[in-house]
Amino acid sequence: MQNSTENANSESHYKFLVLTIIVGLVGVYLRFAEFPHATLISNLILLVASFVCLKAVFGILK
Repeated sequence: MQNSTENANSESHYKFLVLTIIVGLVGVYLRFAEFPHATLISNLILLVASFVCLKAVFGILK
């Protein structure tokens, strides 16, 4: 049980989580950009960031 708690409180998990949230926000802000295929690129960035963020959360819960 102690090892699980130490793993959940690891600082690296939360740094990675903040980084993926920032990448997701970049995807949201790109929706308002004015260049060709901006919506497609922003959707892909948002999708990847959401997947990686959920992976990080489940890694913390593990």
